[in-house]
Amino acid sequence: MQGNGQLSSIVMKLTVLVDNNTLIDRYFSGEPGLSLYIEEGGRSVLFDTGYSDLFVTNARKMGIDLLHIDAVVLSHGHIDHTGGLGPLIRQYTEAEYEGRQYFSPEFIAHPDVLLTRTRGNFRELGSQIAEEKLSRHGRIAFTRTPVWLTENLVFLGEIQRRFGFEAVEPRAAIVTESGEEADALRDDTALACRTDEGLVIITGCSHAGICSIIEQAKDICGDDRIVDVIGGFHLYRATEEHLAGTVEYFRTLGPDAVHACHCTGLRAQIALADAVPIQETGVGLMLEYG
Repeated sequence: MQGNGQLSSIVMKLTVLVDNNTLIDRYFSGEPGLSLYIEEGGRSVLFDTGYSDLFVTNARKMGIDLLHIDAVVLSHGHIDHTGGLGPLIRQYTEAEYEGRQYFSPEFIAHPDVLLTRTRGNFRELGSQIAEEKLSRHGRIAFTRTPVWLTENLVFLGEIQRRFGFEAVEPRAAIVTESGEEADALRDDTALACRTDEGLVIITGCSHAGICSIIEQAKDICGDDRIVDVIGGFHLYRATEEHLAGTVEYFRTLGPDAVHACHCTGLRAQIALADAVPIQETGVGLMLEYG
């Protein structure tokens, strides 16, 4: 759907199904991974699947029906974001056996998302599910270009790397039809949602650079106002230059809130808290915008 026309009174709901942490007094479980459930414009979107079947267990406790999601969006191919694809498919298989109704979702991601990823002795750091198998359970929509999922929710496509301080040397390799090559993580991407107050940026790990991701979202959506940024910022191993550049960018950006979680790291969260309102994030968090 094209993202045009005048904005109405928008309500986007976001629930954290998987994160490294859980909220205090919320009796869910966490793991090193990320999975978010998003409702916007009459559609439901599963953003990443975490590392295991934990997102299924937590969703069930929260009363969220994963058999009727419209789209599955993958932020990138690492196993802590795609590991739950197998358990998700198993939900569909079990439903079919039991005669229960379920949707066949659209799978949206960058074309590189299911490539084999290796590093040293690790033979597979990427998805355990190949595209051929995944295509049996829903329509594959792999693209490098932006895709509007609703009138206001957009998949950002391949991210233009804009800031030198965000450049990171590849630590792993991908296996393509041409052979093995350095993994620049070109598949890393994010979502953005337009609201009456501004943009909500939803990211997985931000290997492409969280500042570059936000700038791409601003360009695509035509809005410089940032309501919130939620997801992993991949700053837990950041150099001093990288961290300082990111903090200064956010200081200038002036978002209303920041829910930095997953792979951001405590050191980076403390540094960011000096510039922006960092909010507690964990499994069980439910946010509403607009």
